Amino acid sequence: MGAARTKTPRAWQRMLSGRRLDLLDPSPLDVEITDIAHGLARVARWNGQTRGAHAFTVAQHCLLVEALASQFAATLDRRWRLAALLHDAPEYVIGDLISPFKAAIGLDYKAFEERLLAAVHLRFGLPARLPERISALIKRADRAAAFIEATQLAGFDDREAARYFSRPRGLPADVLRRLSDLKPVPTAEAERRYLAKFRQLQ
Repeated sequence: MGAARTKTPRAWQRMLSGRRLDLLDPSPLDVEITDIAHGLARVARWNGQTRGAHAFTVAQHCLLVEALASQFAATLDRRWRLAALLHDAPEYVIGDLISPFKAAIGLDYKAFEERLLAAVHLRFGLPARLPERISALIKRADRAAAFIEATQLAGFDDREAARYFSRPRGLPADVLRRLSDLKPVPTAEAERRYLAKFRQLQ
């Protein structure tokens, strides 16, 4: 018998758009918003451990983060609102790993995620790396969203959620009540809302 041939493992994923995204060296040319919306609308936040007949998806989470970022910075430029909407875009191919698991994996995972996000940013006219103040704003909105989701959907009490995610500050009570009225929706509706917001911000 001849020497066994070694096969290079496949490192790309075929998307429904027909694109093939190389996960190790992602090209902005292979990023499509329809693929992102479709994928994020099918990825459950909190590993699916949320209340309701449907999963609360990453697509809905991204919509919440964009709304919170806009509340924290009322004059936020439209492109930075788009960055907030896209902040978890890599999860359309790698899923939503919960924070404790990301910490266990280490920095290699973070670098992998950042390469994917840079390709998404470039595809939609954003800088590969966001300005520090914008990154900090999106992180603030992300943590506020996590607190709201944790207490409204994921079974955390207020004190426990505050310990891990910090209680949102700087939001009027009526705005916080409105944004805290979370209703998980079917995947097709989550996808539709995500695409509608993207088109508004484009």
